[in-house]
Order: sequence, then C-alpha cells, then structure tokens
Amino acid sequence: MTKNLNRARRDSGARVASNDDTQRLIAASQRLAAEVSRMFGEEPDIADRHYWLETMVNHIPDYIYAKDLDGRFLIANRATVADNGFEEMQQLLGKTDYDLHPAEAVDHMAATERQVIETGQPIFGMEERAFVSKGYERWLMTSKVPLRNKQGQTIGIVGVSRDITDRKKAERLLLGQARLLEMIAKSTPLTEFFNELILMIEAHLPGIIGSVLLLSPDGRHLVTGAAPGLDDAFCAAIHGAAIGPKVGSCGTAAWRGEPVIVADILTDPLWEDYTDLIRPFGYRSCWSTPIRSYQGKVLGTFALYSCEPGNPTAEQSELISMAAHLAGIAIERRQSEERIQFMAHHDALTGLPNRVLFDERVASALQQVRASGQWLALAFLDLDNFKLINDTLGHHAGDELLRIVAARMLACVRKSDMIVRVGGDEFIILLNGLPAESRLVLSRLENIRLAIGAPMVVAGRSLQVSCSMGVACYPDHGQTATELLANADSAMYRAKEVGRNNLQLFDAEMAAKAHERLLRHEELRDAVTRGEFVLHYQPQLNLKTGRIFAAESLLRWQHPQRGLIAPADFIPLAEETGLIVPIGDWVLSEACRQNRAWQDAGLPPMVVSVNVSARQFKERNWASRVAAALEESGLEARYLELELTESLIMQDVGSAIATMHELEALGVHLAIDDFGTGYSSLSALKSFPVRRLKIDRSFVQDIPGDADDMAITGAIISLAQKLQMQVIAEGVETQAQVDFLRASGCDDIQGYFISRPVMPDALAALLSR
Repeated sequence: MTKNLNRARRDSGARVASNDDTQRLIAASQRLAAEVSRMFGEEPDIADRHYWLETMVNHIPDYIYAKDLDGRFLIANRATVADNGFEEMQQLLGKTDYDLHPAEAVDHMAATERQVIETGQPIFGMEERAFVSKGYERWLMTSKVPLRNKQGQTIGIVGVSRDITDRKKAERLLLGQARLLEMIAKSTPLTEFFNELILMIEAHLPGIIGSVLLLSPDGRHLVTGAAPGLDDAFCAAIHGAAIGPKVGSCGTAAWRGEPVIVADILTDPLWEDYTDLIRPFGYRSCWSTPIRSYQGKVLGTFALYSCEPGNPTAEQSELISMAAHLAGIAIERRQSEERIQFMAHHDALTGLPNRVLFDERVASALQQVRASGQWLALAFLDLDNFKLINDTLGHHAGDELLRIVAARMLACVRKSDMIVRVGGDEFIILLNGLPAESRLVLSRLENIRLAIGAPMVVAGRSLQVSCSMGVACYPDHGQTATELLANADSAMYRAKEVGRNNLQLFDAEMAAKAHERLLRHEELRDAVTRGEFVLHYQPQLNLKTGRIFAAESLLRWQHPQRGLIAPADFIPLAEETGLIVPIGDWVLSEACRQNRAWQDAGLPPMVVSVNVSARQFKERNWASRVAAALEESGLEARYLELELTESLIMQDVGSAIATMHELEALGVHLAIDDFGTGYSSLSALKSFPVRRLKIDRSFVQDIPGDADDMAITGAIISLAQKLQMQVIAEGVETQAQVDFLRASGCDDIQGYFISRPVMPDALAALLSR
C-alpha cells in the first residue's frame, strides 16, 4: 500500500513537469548542440544540429510531433511513428489522426487542437485516453502549443504526450482503498466488501481473478467469502473444503499460516488431488496468502487465479498482501461488532437471550398468536435456595449449576420458544403457538421443571435443585407483555409462598395481590410528598493516585414502619407508575446541594454521580432541570456526573444524543452505567459525548476466577481506551480484583473494597481521614 502511495506521489509530479515539456526539449537541444561544439572544437553546422536534435527526440519515449493547420503530421519522433503502426516517419507524414484511428476517438482531440490554433493559447497537462491501447487501457498527459513561422503566424501545433497509465492506475487504487476503508467504517456486510475488494484488484490486474475464503468456526474448513470472477461451479465444489498440508493453494496456506505460490496447478503436488476438478475451468496458477487478525490468527485466505502458468510479479504480490490486510481488518471489525451485539443481547454466563432480546421478540410473538388464535405462555422461574449453593460451594459452583439448568431447559423447548436469563437465578420461559388448552401448557412447563430437578454433579458433588414457577397465558391472563410478565411474576411469588418447588398458574387470588401492589403505589406516592427518601454515597477511587475523587449517590427509602428500604424494592414500581420523575428530580437536587455543602465545609471538591432513569431522560425539559438544580445549589457543572444506561440511550439514539449534547454544553460529565449488559453498536457508541464507561459488577464479581469475565472486562477497558474514554469498574471487593483491573489499564474503581454506601457525614469523615 505504501509503495502505491509513493508511486502516486511520484507520478503526480508529472502533471506539473509536463507543462514545460516543449521548453525543456528546446533547452536540451541547445545544451546538446553546445556539447557537440565543445567536442569538435568548432561550431557545428546546421546538418550536425539537425542530426543531434533528431537523435535526442527519437530517444525520448514520449510522443513528440508537429501538425499543420489541417491536422496533418509534419514531423514526429520514433515513439509516435511506431505506436501509430509505421516504421519510418515518411509513412506518417501527411496523414491525420482521422486516417489512423476511429473518428469518435479523434473528435475530442481534434477539437482541442483547433482551439490552440484559433486562440493561439497553449494547453498544458491535459489528460486523455491513448488511441493505441497496446492491449490495455492507456492514459496520456498532453501539452499542445501553437507552431508559428518567422512572421509569428500560427501554421500548426506542436504536441508532447507522456504515458501516465501507471499513475492513473495508482490513483484509482488509492481511491479504491479509501472507499474500502470507508466501507469498513460503515460496517458494510462482508460479502459486499469482499466483492468490492476483489473487483478493485481485478480492474488493476487484467486477466487475474480474485477469491476470498473464510475459515469456518471450527477452524477446519474454508467456505466461500466472495469470488465474483470465478466460475460458480468451481466455487460450489471447493466450498467447505477441509484445510490441510496438501489441499491446493488456499487450503495449504490456511493450514501452514503462510503464503503458498503455485505457478502451475496442473503439475504442482499441492494440487494433484484436485487437478481433475480444476482442469475444466482453465485455471493454471493460484497464489494464496492467509488473512490474519491483528493477533496473527488465521481468518481465511485471499487468492489470485490466472489462466496462464507463472509466478506473481512484485506488483501482484504487493496487491495480494494489501488485499489480505484489508480483508483481515474488515473481518475483525465484523467479529468485534458481532461479539458486542451478542453480549448486548445474551447472558454472558449461560449464553441465553437476555431481557433486551426478549423485549424485542415478545411483541412479534404476541402479534402472531393474535392473528392465529393460538395461546402464548410466559413463565417466571426462580431457582430455590440458590444463594445457599453459592454460599456453601462458591460462585464457580453456582455458575456451573446455572449453565446446566440453562442447557436442560433448552433441551425441553422448540426453536420457536425462548429461554431468557433475567439475572441471578431468575429465568423467563416463552412458549408460543400453543393450542388453547391450559392442561397442555402446564404439562410442557412441568416437564421443564422436572428436568431442572433431576440430579446433577456440580463441583464434584451430586446435587438436586428445585424451582418455583409462575405462569400466565395470553389471552386469559393479559393482553400485553407487561401484563403477562407482571401476572407470571405474581404467580411465581405465590409458588414460593406455598412452599417452593411447584408451579402456579395465575388466578383471581393473585389478582388480589396485584391490588396490594396498588396500595404500595399509593404508599410510594405519599413518600414522595412527605420526603421520606435519603441519599447514601459510595466513594470512587482513582487507581493511579490512590485517592477518592468522586462518589455515587444511591437512593434509599426511609419508611416510617419498615425502616430503610433498598432501591430494588421500590424503584421498579416507581418507574412503572411514573413516580420516578419527581423522585429523580429530588435525587438530582439533593446530590447537588450536598456536594456544594461539602465544598463549603472545606472538603476537597469532588464529582458526585447521579443515576438517571429512562423515564427521566425522556422528559422534554430534562437538560433545563439539570441546569436549574445546579443553579439552585450553586454547584459548578464540572462536579456533577450523570450515569445513563446503554438500554436507555438505545431506545431513541437520535433524541438521546441530542439531549446528551445539551447536557455536555452545560459542562456536566456523562457516563454509561452497567456497560456490557445493554445494547449499543460501535457506530453509535463513538458518537456519544460521554466521559466514562462503567463496567457492570456482574463482570467483576468473579474475577480473577472466571476467564470469560476477565476477557470481557479487558475488552471493555481496551474499547474505552480506543475511544479515549475513562473506565470505572463497580462491585470491586477484593485485592485480586484491584490488581487485575490496574494491570488491565482500568482508571477507577468502586465497591466494598473501598467502602459500603454511607451517609453524608460518614463520607465526609472518610474523606477527612
């Protein structure tokens, strides 16, 4: 690629240089004449001058010629004569370009010559296609000046043309490379990208055919990526071929991990098992090189085929390397995006779909059963006493158990059904397209429950785990996903109330429980009115300085009868009822007020972060509310950070980015909370005006014991660094976790390792110490 850039730079200088071609030729002839005079010790006569000038001009590879007013050749150098098909200049003299070439090709050139004659003005550096192709498309840079007699009258034109074909090819190659890089940046589908790459190479190398083969997921076979110029029958024949030490050019290159050059397919030992296959297609040479990842892993092969035997030229070898490099970048970019998207839609531990993917699919499932008149069943499932297993056998045993349970559930359902891990030991089961018969629905779910309860071996011990399951069916128990989930959840809690290890179908009694939830809603509304909420603060530590530089504000409900209530027990209800908006406004104002109070008390200024709910963020005047809270408290905007979740932003990316820019304009810092548990594409993430990514505690809690969590955490830190964002990990509890995060380049940490969430006075005391 670098050589092509240099070549293009060198050739681009030809345009400027050619503007003085005629002057240079005259000056050169004068210098040559002077040299002759010096050599012979006397002034050369006119014949000598004519001889040396003609010799010099004939040795120049550019076209040099003169024509009269009617376009007839008056004189021409040897290059002009030879490329027009003659041996002697006398054969060309008196002829016009119309006598030698098709009229449609000559018309434009003739028009420019008439313009020079009529205006008396020269034309320099004009690019045009050559009349003589020599078997490939050629380009010339031409300069034409008036030919004048001794009286200054124009009697014709003088022309100089230089072959710039190589420069034009280099320019097209550079443009093609830029277009390919743009396609990578825009996440163009790989097949489309490969086709564009191959067509660019084939246009640069006439008679050459390109091919991309991709290594299969098992790493043992090659499958067709793109080969627009190869015969379809040949592509079909080699699709899925196993790699090996003697499998043609590509299979061997993938096996060896190094380029394989086959000059003659019909005689090379690497192809002897496939000569009968390839002979009918006429391909004689194949030059293949592995496509590698940044880390050197083989991803596939890029190959060029020719119908002529032989080895690749230096230019062809350079283009093969360039193409393989670009293909590797594109494949890695796609794989990274697919990994991130999979992580965003699936549970990292079990590989099951997560709630985000469930929300996307359940709506379409409901539409289908409405149209067909069938049933849909939603079941909430919670493993009984799972915490006890975690506490006694450890988190690794708990993780292994969850994976076994997930696999057993998947074995009991159809591909059209869905098993979702909500979090912890909670799952959702979606069965769709069912007959309108509750007995059959319950029978299928009971089979799942029994499969979960079968004996299993975990951490070397034989275990049995039971589950509590609540079921709600469309249309009897709800018309929307929200209603069905709420009712299935109620049924599951009923199953726990009656002793666990059973299945409950939603009924009227559970509807009464729903009424109780309504009462809780009223209680929560009263709490907003009476100001029963308090904020605790959990400090955040910078790993480089070892100092506390910020704190996250965490909401608690100080209930008059039940005492301090954690947010998990009332925030979902607050979000469902819309009370999260006034509660969120209070949290924002109180956090700003408290931070300013700390500063006024003489504590070092620090940043306080506030969690923002999706409902809050959608408020039209949200940015103005933030501005009002800052103004009212007197806190500078740089000491406030707002934490947004990925799922919140991705609900409406355009609107979210607009609001984020409004907040950024205020001077407020923005962070993405629980990163890795939601969904965001790379193209969207890079446009977010955020300062920090916050790694979710679910990826940190099992470090350093869980290699997958370590890989995911390391990838998120690396991604943040590439995007020039800071990164903080939450849920940090052990020195081993701190050591891993520091070694991985994590900037900041938060968790019990530093401190539990504490009251404002306690945090002030901690900062003072």
